[in-house]
Amino acid sequence: MGKRSLPVDRKTRKPYTGKLRLPMTPTLPQQKQNINDCDNKGPENMHAQLMAGAATVDVTPDEPHFLFGYPHVARRSTGVHDPLLASALFLSDGETAALFVAVDAIFVPKDLAARARRRIGDSIGVPTANVMTTATHTHSGPVTVKYLSNESDPVVPDPDPRFLQQMEDGIVAAAIAAHEAARPAEIGLAVADGSVVGGNRRDPAGPSNPRVPVLSVRTADDHAPIAAMLVCSMHPTVLHEDSTLLSGDFPALARQYLQRTVLGGCPVVYHTGPCGNQSPRHVVHGNTYAEAQRLGEALGNSVAAALAEVYYRSEISISCRRAIVNLPLREFPTEEEAARRLRQVRERLERLRREEAAPGTVRTAECDWFGAEETLVLARAAGGGALRDAAARCMPAEIQAIRLGQWTFVGWPGEVFVEFGLQVLENRPDCFVISLANGELQGYLVTAEATAEQGYEASNALFRSPDSGELLVRRTLELLDNW
Repeated sequence: MGKRSLPVDRKTRKPYTGKLRLPMTPTLPQQKQNINDCDNKGPENMHAQLMAGAATVDVTPDEPHFLFGYPHVARRSTGVHDPLLASALFLSDGETAALFVAVDAIFVPKDLAARARRRIGDSIGVPTANVMTTATHTHSGPVTVKYLSNESDPVVPDPDPRFLQQMEDGIVAAAIAAHEAARPAEIGLAVADGSVVGGNRRDPAGPSNPRVPVLSVRTADDHAPIAAMLVCSMHPTVLHEDSTLLSGDFPALARQYLQRTVLGGCPVVYHTGPCGNQSPRHVVHGNTYAEAQRLGEALGNSVAAALAEVYYRSEISISCRRAIVNLPLREFPTEEEAARRLRQVRERLERLRREEAAPGTVRTAECDWFGAEETLVLARAAGGGALRDAAARCMPAEIQAIRLGQWTFVGWPGEVFVEFGLQVLENRPDCFVISLANGELQGYLVTAEATAEQGYEASNALFRSPDSGELLVRRTLELLDNW
């Protein structure tokens, strides 16, 4: 791997907040803002100097952990390929403050996110509604949720409460440190091309969202970089069952590339956009660390090119909104129907293996087998209280919107198909959806077509589709329209 430039002291676990230089780019002339951007603030607040700070905290466990993300494999960590980080960005317009915190984990449980947000609010006074916590969704990190559909998988353990506490503390510490590091700043946004890291995992020609919004923040005086924040709608699943090192997968390696080449080590806050049906599956040449590095550097190079085009502003208005929704439960087949479907899917997988079908096709069939198994587990659970208990831990779902000038970042919980995010983007081109925000949904929210196809994602779902995804879209657009 070569020498790593890490934004954290691994011994003290203290966050890095150092100032490093980024080449200057032109400043965008001030533009008149739409009144909705201002959250009914007075003119004096519209022209307040932006304050910003960023920090990272290492949350890598010191002991071996089960690596969660693939079923039926007793996969325990044997070391660390790259550290797991909690990365935070604090922004304030003088009246309203917002915080984004992304952690290298497969999920941030809803109850953990709620506690962390309350602790952050108690410590620095930022309302919980203005704090967004997300998971990068790495499949090479510890178990963080008790997934009902994994109940019959004997190799998957319950989450380790010690790691959950470490992750929560890291989220809080990063947020507080970012607040303490705040200084006068400038901000700008550009869009990078993320097609280099993959596309639709079921159909390479299917719907995808290669747009990667890149928010760049630098000091107002000497233009030193404070942070970069990006949203990439792609599963971080280059690494598979045979990898046994803790890793953030290609997002972490993209982060390191940016820190080495253009950001000099400052924090990079990486969010995962709606990517329930997105994967590197059809662009990788293998599931190795070298491939994760290749894709990470390809994404990093694209983001670096976008950073060179950013125009900066020092005066923006910040406002936050949220809506609460209850998603409908899915209707499950009988145990007999689910068992019959499982046999059919297994037979298809065995046939594809005998025929030596393309690796991507075989992998899709393997995932469909996993999903059929999970449907059988959920069908059995539907007869008792376990399913409703699992759903209750996820509900109500929160839609969170943080507006930074003319740009809005919307947070949705759980794993959502890309089509739902694209519907929001089509209606609001300056709105970017972040998934896995402030909780998870025990499975996917999929389209009507995926429901009919009965593939892995539709099989591994607790809430009804497409109704639930459509509800998120509808309520999000209503929230934005009534701002």
